Amino acid sequence: MEIFAATPETQGLETIGAFARRVEAMGYDGIFVPDAIHDGMLLACQALAATTRLKVGISVLVAFPRSPMNVALAAWDLQKMSGGRFELGLGTQIQQNIEDRYSARWLPPAAGMAEYLGALRAIFKSFRTREPLNFVGEYYKFTRLQPFFNPGPIDAPDVPIMLGAVGPKMLNLVGSAADGMHTHPTNTSARYLREAILPRIAEGVVKRAPALKPPMVCANELVACGPDDATVKAERERFRGTLAFLFSTPAYWPSLELFGWKDVGKNLLQMTREGRWKDMAGALTDEVLDEFLVTGRYDELPEALASRFEGLVQRITLTVPNDPGHDAAHGKAIEAIRARLS
Repeated sequence: MEIFAATPETQGLETIGAFARRVEAMGYDGIFVPDAIHDGMLLACQALAATTRLKVGISVLVAFPRSPMNVALAAWDLQKMSGGRFELGLGTQIQQNIEDRYSARWLPPAAGMAEYLGALRAIFKSFRTREPLNFVGEYYKFTRLQPFFNPGPIDAPDVPIMLGAVGPKMLNLVGSAADGMHTHPTNTSARYLREAILPRIAEGVVKRAPALKPPMVCANELVACGPDDATVKAERERFRGTLAFLFSTPAYWPSLELFGWKDVGKNLLQMTREGRWKDMAGALTDEVLDEFLVTGRYDELPEALASRFEGLVQRITLTVPNDPGHDAAHGKAIEAIRARLS
């Protein structure tokens, strides 16, 4: 079981290097950088440059506003620079953000991402072998890569490609073509993993190329933890607000529906329409919170995480302490979690 650190969206280029070094010193296997307030590729570059053994992944890069060629070139450079420590995560975002925030072309999510993934693999192959590039699909066409523009092979494996997946079609795509997936905090309930995510990935695996290894599942859960009960309680309330905001988005309601809690999502959506942002956290009950949030002191985390995810996923995430004074205790918790889940 790999243990990765989640990076707050507020970490910028001026701070991500020091943050990544903290993560490496605590014994994490890797770190995920976001693509939200700051550019995910730039954050990954800084994190890789600041560390020596830490894997660095993007969870997840918003794909459709970026040409697969631009992404392939940057990812290839990061993989070469780091000696194989880079991992590319891709996501579709929602149509309104793609069109109105990025002024970019919206594609059918699963079909568009399938072509995007195919284009990246074709480009990587051309980089590796210097063979002519010839990828023609419905949405993307790459038939020109002169030798001058081809960076050529690197002494590192091809870049792993993970997908952020929520819906059934995207989960099928993970099974058929991706190296793995990132769950979303709203669909990382153990029950939802067992009943919705893993069966749909398995449906796609039957169409998977034999050369590809089985896809990895990374549980990007939210974890309210700390060295004492007071810290844990404060973190729990902070994440109550985070989940309340996330569950106000209808795209994230399927997991609520599984538990018969769709009205919770509808209520939160109505609050956003009324501008009642400060009231949203109070509308998320402890029952809902406990299903989607792991809570516990450091000494309680190994069993809390094992009881949810053992046998279901190959990678989990933890939240880095706000207070660097907790780093030593946090590092010991990582050792204990690894021992329990090995």
